[in-house]
Amino acid sequence: MRKQQISRKTGETSIEMDFSLDGTGKTTIQTGVGFFDHMLTAFAKHGRFDLTVICDGDIEVDQHHSVEDVGIVLGQAFNKCIGTKEGIERFAMVSTPMDEALSTASIDISGRSFLVFNVDGMKDKVGNFDTELVEEFFIAFTSHANVTLHINLDYGKNTHHIIESVFKSFGRALRIASTINPEIKGVPSTKGTL
Repeated sequence: MRKQQISRKTGETSIEMDFSLDGTGKTTIQTGVGFFDHMLTAFAKHGRFDLTVICDGDIEVDQHHSVEDVGIVLGQAFNKCIGTKEGIERFAMVSTPMDEALSTASIDISGRSFLVFNVDGMKDKVGNFDTELVEEFFIAFTSHANVTLHINLDYGKNTHHIIESVFKSFGRALRIASTINPEIKGVPSTKGTL
């Protein structure tokens, strides 16, 4: 089973995470940031990952540390789960609509951390959630998951819909790219390593 339990404690956050790549979409998410909980739930549900996240962060300061640190821990968990990368699909590109919004996530489980984030036109807040933290989450994730991730907003007006489309596309693409394909022998790279 490709699953990991990770604990991370700093002066800003304390995080406990259970993550399974080969899950069914079961979640228990408690970060203290309601909208972020909603997005992580959508990510796991549509990626069919089992995800438990308990984060006690300094949200009295702001939400930044909690959102960023959950991205760090999720990236670490994914990187450990994916293991040697033998037999994985490696690449995926998924577009997901959310009402008037459409976004596309393209992933390469390459062993190289890189993020392209072309999501413009969001309002500063959804409720009390700072929308600039969406990019911070994905920076943290890619840096620790060692994946290349391109997120592009094709179009959209409602900021909630835009972000939800992004998280659903991300979950679906990550699921496809990490799927084991019995027709793929060894590591899917001409170099022989990822």
